[in-house]
Amino acid sequence: MMKWNIAVIALLLSACSSQSEVSYYQLPPIAGVQAVSLNSNTTKQLWIENVTVADFLSGPGIAYQTSDVKYTVAQNNLWGSGLDQQLKQTLADNLSNLLPGRIISGQLVNGHDADVLNVTVTGFQGRYDGYAVVSGHWMLQSDNKVIRQPFNIEMPLQKDGYDELVYSLANAWQKEAVAIAGVLKN
Repeated sequence: MMKWNIAVIALLLSACSSQSEVSYYQLPPIAGVQAVSLNSNTTKQLWIENVTVADFLSGPGIAYQTSDVKYTVAQNNLWGSGLDQQLKQTLADNLSNLLPGRIISGQLVNGHDADVLNVTVTGFQGRYDGYAVVSGHWMLQSDNKVIRQPFNIEMPLQKDGYDELVYSLANAWQKEAVAIAGVLKN
């Protein structure tokens, strides 16, 4: 009987020690963002009102598309903070770098004329064929007009792993910031 108890305890201890380590990820700042030249007297604000993500992206796990119709969410590779918060902050940072004459903010600043940007992200995942996918649409309200623009960016992964996936997703997100800045420039 004692041998049986020792075997059960050893089995339980080995099961506990083989659990996977949890890793947390944040979108990194991406170097090389080129500023868009604007009139230096521009004080118009860009208010990033909302960045929303699809339900399957709103949890802590990094999403991965395993087939044309199936997605899985990682249990041990997690976002360090809410993906919607990270996307909003990195978008504000990228647009601030791209549009140095603009006030870019996640909050409306009183006393400034403001354009309003809302972004819906429907895809922000790795894909089974070795691509990072960022998709959705954004809507910009500016000078009594509304511009709605869909986006779908696919970036090939250069190597395997979650680190590479997060860098590729960040690069794709920066690419969309460049597109938004181009519209704001006009």
